[in-house]
Amino acid sequence: MMAAAEPLIDIKGLWTILGGFVIHKNLDLEVNRGEILAIVGGSGTGKTTLLRQMIGLESPSKGSVKVFGQELSDSDPERLAAVRARWGMLFQQGALFSALSVLENIALPLREYQTLPEDLITDIVLLKLDMVGLAARDAYKMPSDLSGGMIKRVALARALALEPELLFLDEPTAGLDPESCETFVALVRALHRELGLTVVMVTHDLDTLFEIATKVAVLAEQRVVACAPVKEVVAIPHPFIKEFFLGERGQRAMELLREYPFIV
Repeated sequence: MMAAAEPLIDIKGLWTILGGFVIHKNLDLEVNRGEILAIVGGSGTGKTTLLRQMIGLESPSKGSVKVFGQELSDSDPERLAAVRARWGMLFQQGALFSALSVLENIALPLREYQTLPEDLITDIVLLKLDMVGLAARDAYKMPSDLSGGMIKRVALARALALEPELLFLDEPTAGLDPESCETFVALVRALHRELGLTVVMVTHDLDTLFEIATKVAVLAEQRVVACAPVKEVVAIPHPFIKEFFLGERGQRAMELLREYPFIV
């Protein structure tokens, strides 16, 4: 009998205490290879904080966070750098550097983690722009010249610059109009399929969640109260789950799920 594959992300006994308030208490969560995991929860449940702990930008008060089997509290800088090069992160507002061109923004991780000639860096940047549906001429624009949808795409291209196995998305469709949102979700779905990515995203957008998430982790009561495919999660008799998934917005998204049952 084959042993079960080790999860890409393994969080055990995590506590987060900020300003004397307990945000997470003995939280456990696993993310397996190939999943698109959506993290949802009410205001103040620490969704983005948990995401930031997964990429080592914040440290839990107690507990273990392992990514690719590496404990992120490990103080060895070389091992941590090697792990960080295997994931990409798209921040909520894109987090592009306003003084740098699109090309320079996307080139940043390539220059930080690899030693490559400039002409090859330019070629890689143009390839990543093409992957996210942008043209070569967009490489020389400044962030102030971009629409909201283009900013998201450039930030996604930067997150993909190092050919990551794991992609983190913080509210990836926030601020987008419905058409741009739909297009961006289709892009993430295609990249997940074509590149074999594992995706972890924080979202409050039920349409996005129903369209691409293969599993949903629900934060409530300072822990993960459910982590399963969305069809299983909505059947759990928990007050937050009922309010979040079966309210007016949830009912509309559920109609989409019933109409297109192949989505998740």
